[in-house]
Amino acid sequence: MVSMKDIAEKCSVSVATVSKALNNHNDIGEETKKLVKATAEKLGYYPNSSARALKTKKSSNIGVLFVDEGMSGLTHDYFARVLDSFKKVAEVSGYDITFINATSQKMTYLEHSYYRGVDGVVIACVDFDDRDVIDLVNSDLPVVTIDHVFDNRIAVVSDNIRGIHELVTYANSMGHERIAYVYGDDTAVTRNRVASYYNTLKELGIKPRDNYAIASAYRNPKLAAQHTKELLKMNNRPTCIIYPDDYSAIGGLTAIEEAGLSVPEDISVMGFDGIYVSQIIRPKLTTYEQNTDEIGRIAAKSLIKLIRDQKSTIIEKITVPGKMIEGASVKKIS
Repeated sequence: MVSMKDIAEKCSVSVATVSKALNNHNDIGEETKKLVKATAEKLGYYPNSSARALKTKKSSNIGVLFVDEGMSGLTHDYFARVLDSFKKVAEVSGYDITFINATSQKMTYLEHSYYRGVDGVVIACVDFDDRDVIDLVNSDLPVVTIDHVFDNRIAVVSDNIRGIHELVTYANSMGHERIAYVYGDDTAVTRNRVASYYNTLKELGIKPRDNYAIASAYRNPKLAAQHTKELLKMNNRPTCIIYPDDYSAIGGLTAIEEAGLSVPEDISVMGFDGIYVSQIIRPKLTTYEQNTDEIGRIAAKSLIKLIRDQKSTIIEKITVPGKMIEGASVKKIS
């Protein structure tokens, strides 16, 4: 099966350019259009009927691009709740949901979106630097991203900067100055959180310690436990540890218990996300709850508005605040 990616490679252009050329977009030069169309004919490329129909009518179908590197799929608490809220709003508005992926026929995300005939796509939990993702973002399809910002697309993001600021400030209000941060994978979200960690410490008059900030991964309790053991071995160990998510915090709690210490008597612990399990474990976790219902609702409303009235829809970043949950995992110290 010949794909747009094959044509793009032959012509040394992007998949998005191939798509625009085949659909006679005005922002593609005539020479490029001729080259792309001639190459498509030579290779025997035939677009799916759904892709052709997309130009003339709506399918009332929305694509969801969700690729979880941790392979936890829709058991990923944060994104599962966001997408559940998204799905409810979309269905009430008369739209069906189709998951977009790279199929066994080696379609790109853009090609699969055309193949499925979706009216628009929401993108969440992917490698946003992936060339296929960028081609989809730069295509003519309406797109909304969650927790990542592109200049040319609507983005709905959790207030990660405020979240870390509130956690660090709360820990300090409880008397803690030796505050460590075990943070997640290298993404835009993580970079904002780490910057907020350092900035908040400076605002509070606390000199940051680089060995207190440790790169880890999201939703990886085993790795979080390993980093916790490293922190516990320090001569001047932290009195409070913030984790990238609540699952990772549970890994930290386990490592602390295995070291013969207790939370919060010997060391305090904080999470991020506010998942259900964080509030039923003992001690109940102090964490920052992200507003998943609102994130999903706004993403769906924004994408549907973009689909229905693209010309009057403002391209913007929408930041959704969460809230601190004061559990029992942070001790007040002198």
